Amino acid sequence: MAKTLTSGAMHVGVAFGVTYAMTGSTAVSLGVTLVEATINTAGHHVLDHVWERVGRARSRGTAGTPAAATA
Repeated sequence: MAKTLTSGAMHVGVAFGVTYAMTGSTAVSLGVTLVEATINTAGHHVLDHVWERVGRARSRGTAGTPAAATA
């Protein structure tokens, strides 16, 4: 858990730093950082579910078939 939290904090810090370096605006940097982190978190959640489905399909031996793609 500590690794996840420190990685997340580093990610937010880098996103803020890069955006601030590009814009020079604290408000814009904060806004972009919050939006990016929110979308990235949601995307990671969706990706986890996709990989769970792929793993289940592979264990059934149906990965790559049309039925597995639409299930």
